[in-house]
Amino acid sequence: MKLPVIRHLQKNASAEALEATLEVLESFSEHRSVSEEEMDVVGELITNICGALEVHANVAQGMTSIEAANAFAQKVMGSIDQ
Repeated sequence: MKLPVIRHLQKNASAEALEATLEVLESFSEHRSVSEEEMDVVGELITNICGALEVHANVAQGMTSIEAANAFAQKVMGSIDQ
């Protein structure tokens, strides 16, 4: 997870575009010929896209983009600490 990447995606892509990209990446990752290295890259991309989608949702609920990104980062850090 890279917060600057998540913020960039949230600012520059609609939620619909991110969801479509997520579907493609998930489909790609299910193919049997995908290497471990490719899976690592796809996994990182999926994580960042899901983060951007959550930031989009928080902004839609009234948070600023900075507050939404920080709230997402805190949520992730909180889940890691447990």
